[in-house]
Amino acid sequence: MNPKKADKMATSVLYVISGIIVVILASLLLYILVRGLPHISWHFLTSPSKAYEVGGGIGIQLFNSIFLLVITMIISFPLSLGAGIYLSEYANQNSWVTNLVRTSIEILSSLPSVVVGLFGFLIFVVQFGYGFSIISGALALTVFNLPLMTRNVEESLKAVHHTQREGGLALGLSRWETVLHVIVPEALPGIVTGVVLSSGRIFGEAAALIYTAGQSAPALDWSNWNPMSVSSPISIFRQAETLAVHIWKVNGEGTVPDGAAVSAGASAVLIIFVLLFNFGARFIGKKIHSKLTAS
Repeated sequence: MNPKKADKMATSVLYVISGIIVVILASLLLYILVRGLPHISWHFLTSPSKAYEVGGGIGIQLFNSIFLLVITMIISFPLSLGAGIYLSEYANQNSWVTNLVRTSIEILSSLPSVVVGLFGFLIFVVQFGYGFSIISGALALTVFNLPLMTRNVEESLKAVHHTQREGGLALGLSRWETVLHVIVPEALPGIVTGVVLSSGRIFGEAAALIYTAGQSAPALDWSNWNPMSVSSPISIFRQAETLAVHIWKVNGEGTVPDGAAVSAGASAVLIIFVLLFNFGARFIGKKIHSKLTAS
């Protein structure tokens, strides 16, 4: 066969495959949004859910999802940043310790989220005595999310050209100062992009939270800012049904009269947030890169 014809055929096949993927994604998003957007209103986004009545919203579940995301990132980001810096800048690539760390990361990244949830239930809920709470859910999500963020940090640091490291050392900086003031700022766009994408993954997680954060959303006292009180919005020791868990619960239990509408609206809100995370990651990454490189 003529090489030019073979190249055109291969290119056409790749375009068709790419088009199929785009059509599948667009169809899924459009289906969810078309069904859910008519049910979204300010009342729906701010009012509490109702178990046996019509007209409930997702206000508490939406707040719980955002608050749980913040707590999870506070715990997981320093750990993943430290692990990524170690693997990229300090680890002996032929050491058994490095191989052990990489193997552990690979195993953690391959675990199903429901297994992580059961692990979190046994360790954080039962053994540590945290019960069904935000801190239990955040710790379980940290186990779930740590491999992805560690790999992202490591790859972002490795993408920095070796001349940046050599330049920092040539100017008299120590190895740690070079990493802190040269390498990490240069890799910041990639790190931020990975963090935002990880946030979207955390925001939409359900299986791991069913066994750790709980399946109920108690009423919150917005005038109570005592972090140790279970009715306080900022307490990490209260149960916190998230948006994704609420969708699963509404469809699974069938106790809500307008469950189909609530599920459709909540699914649309969840999809919108995930899309914002994905597009926001690209936008923020480009902005930081252009600012740091003056391009």
